[in-house]
Amino acid sequence: MIKINDNAPEFELRDSEGDTIKLSDFRGKNIILYFYPKDFTPGCTEEACDFNENMQEFKDSVIIGISPDSEESHKKFTEKYNLKFKLLSDKENKVSKLYEVYEKKSFMGKSYFGITRSTFIIGKNGKINQIFRKVNPKGHAKEVLEKIK
Repeated sequence: MIKINDNAPEFELRDSEGDTIKLSDFRGKNIILYFYPKDFTPGCTEEACDFNENMQEFKDSVIIGISPDSEESHKKFTEKYNLKFKLLSDKENKVSKLYEVYEKKSFMGKSYFGITRSTFIIGKNGKINQIFRKVNPKGHAKEVLEKIK
């Protein structure tokens, strides 16, 4: 299980513009890495907009959102809500599995595998400083801000 003070697992994914992004591209900066289930759903939209509305407070950090949605979906989501941070496409859930947020879930009596909304604060040194699991999207950006200040 990933824990605080572990090195953040390296990854490489494509963003909404089709550019390849590596975690190590941001070494030397604080990173807010959040995993979410799906673009355009109420909770995921609320969480993304909350981070976006607080961008000025996160000025010393890089925010990166990851979901299994396609690059095209991320592009539409980013444009619709004028998001100022990167969304990365993890269609095969490789990074979600690496960060142990791809889990068995259930809804209305049916079991399935999916993303459990989670956030990792990664320090400038590449180590995990904080982990939030099973996040409630409402007010989560403020919760993260409290931990990075």
